[in-house]
Amino acid sequence: MANQLSAGFGLRPIGKVGGNPSNMATTQYEIANDYTTAIYNGGIVVPASSGTIIISDQAIAPLGVLAGVEFVDSVTGKTTFKNYWPGSNAVSVDTNHPVKAFVHDDPMQLYVVVADGTNTDRATALADTFINCDMASVNNGSTATGRSSDMLDISTAATTNTLDVRIVGLYEDAANADYSAAGHQYIVRLNGHFNSGTTVAVGTYATTGI
Repeated sequence: MANQLSAGFGLRPIGKVGGNPSNMATTQYEIANDYTTAIYNGGIVVPASSGTIIISDQAIAPLGVLAGVEFVDSVTGKTTFKNYWPGSNAVSVDTNHPVKAFVHDDPMQLYVVVADGTNTDRATALADTFINCDMASVNNGSTATGRSSDMLDISTAATTNTLDVRIVGLYEDAANADYSAAGHQYIVRLNGHFNSGTTVAVGTYATTGI
């Protein structure tokens, strides 16, 4: 039976490692008000040396996952909330005010993500638990919903510690339980989180922005 999911939704927070209480809290950062690249809800962001955040380039330790933004509209003068950053060329931003970004940045945050390919059966998929995997189609999404379309590149699953995420389990969903088709889901956490260590590569750790 084919899965109902036919596309990704990025990384969706669901809890924390160890079953610790999780209120899905975010930390406020800034996006440069002249940053033209869209950052979608559920997309991975990384720190920049300018003190702002940018989209992931999959080579720098991740800071977290975007949950939404707030800025002042230069036309209306009103505070505007969006669940994603459309890019400065797609909105009217009052540059006298910062673009505030809200990021799920807890290193122990767990996320649900959709797999982009097949994995034969549940036993084969389960065997990917505790190893690492890259994300596929990163930095893409829908301007209609603001949601990321990033997926898990399940074909890359390996012990390599420089891959984007660590798989920690299967996400049980009866409507998307066909492991022989794309659309089944995993629970993951970000590898080499920026808030966790001392060097600059994914899978290791970072203390400074790029």
